[in-house]
Amino acid sequence: MNNQFSSLALRPELLNNLESLAYEQMTDIQAACLPLALAGKDIIAQAKTGSGKTAAFGLTLLQRLQVKRFRVQTLVLCPTRELADQVAKELRRLARQVHNIKILSLCGGVSIGPQIGSLEHGAHIIVGTPGRIEDHLRKGTLDLSNLDTLVFDEADRMLDMGFSEAIENIVGYCPKQRQTLLFSATYPKEIEAISAQYLNKPERIQVESKHKASNIQQFAIELKSPDEKDELCHRLLASYQPESCIIFCATKRQTQTIAWELKDRGWTALALNGDMEQRERDQTLLRFANASATILVATDVAARGLDIASVGLVINYDLPRDPEIHVHRIGRTGRAGREGVAVCLVEPRQQRAMNDIEEYLGQKAEILDQNELSNETDIEQRPQMITIAIDGGKRSKVRPGDILGALTRDGGFQGSQIGKISIFPNHAYVAIHRAIANQVLAYLRDGKIKGRSFKVRKLS
Repeated sequence: MNNQFSSLALRPELLNNLESLAYEQMTDIQAACLPLALAGKDIIAQAKTGSGKTAAFGLTLLQRLQVKRFRVQTLVLCPTRELADQVAKELRRLARQVHNIKILSLCGGVSIGPQIGSLEHGAHIIVGTPGRIEDHLRKGTLDLSNLDTLVFDEADRMLDMGFSEAIENIVGYCPKQRQTLLFSATYPKEIEAISAQYLNKPERIQVESKHKASNIQQFAIELKSPDEKDELCHRLLASYQPESCIIFCATKRQTQTIAWELKDRGWTALALNGDMEQRERDQTLLRFANASATILVATDVAARGLDIASVGLVINYDLPRDPEIHVHRIGRTGRAGREGVAVCLVEPRQQRAMNDIEEYLGQKAEILDQNELSNETDIEQRPQMITIAIDGGKRSKVRPGDILGALTRDGGFQGSQIGKISIFPNHAYVAIHRAIANQVLAYLRDGKIKGRSFKVRKLS
């Protein structure tokens, strides 16, 4: 089989862009989906996070898109804002040589007013969460009458989050004559029901994950009491000294409690859960992703669909409710061929759940002896980077290159000491090496970006 992108009947600007992005060989899910999807078939594809599914549906909808027809032609539904933002970003990368395409992200957690204003100016592609899409449809601010492609991304997770009724309502606004592409990491009965209800004679595709469990050392610590967990988290961190770690727990309240506990012990820990304001969630994820914080304590909102690079250590403070979620949790480590470590804290009552996980994975977790862990109590752990917030973003026409140029060309700072730059509608964030963070902050307060002064501050 020819797995080269060049073998596909894609428009020249898409192929040229793929070449510029160094996308040559299709992943398994892309090779299986794209020929069928480009032929107009409905698809139900089972593929895990990191398999390349966004390009599989993204190239399909971009090939089909009629740019001169300024109507909403594609809707991509995602379970969370984080995934929706990630998908929209990747679609813009894939479409960057196709001029005048407008892609809008419509998600909850932010004011609906600016979204309504953006919709008044039209769009080709909408990426959003079911709740907010349903809001716009009810208000009459979103018109799907010209839709020709509907995509469900991580459909199983949308059902887990209780969006089945919203999905049903949204589909009711879509034309019956359309192409529907459904992607799901698992295939429960509910997905089968959606497939029968919303898809037309779909082709069923299933590929194996490229993520190898063999890259991950899996350990279990058998507890006598749940009260041991906080101390064990500290000792695991002191033993492994990871540059980044995610601690997964069961409840939103636990995320904050555990993060506070770790901060008191000297760690830079942040909490992430669904009750946080969207801007706070964005800043939390940003600080963790750009190495300004070492530990993220999270519910399963961080298990899938987040733009977070591989982490050194995953701790399951609580075991997940089913083995598939465990796979997604530990999949945050050992990515891109790197080695990773995952540790489960197993309460006496959870031994059966641990057995189910091991049976699902087809391997036993190694029992980790608590006596082998560090007993160090004095920790002063300082992340390598500091995040600086700038009160100017996309709406102020600020781009990453403007910030980098102001710091390197005008300020004389070394590019190697400047990390990830992230641009939001009203704010920009830049990761700066700790050693020069105060100098950069002082420079930006007195200096200019694109000839303009902006308020700046450290995120802490």
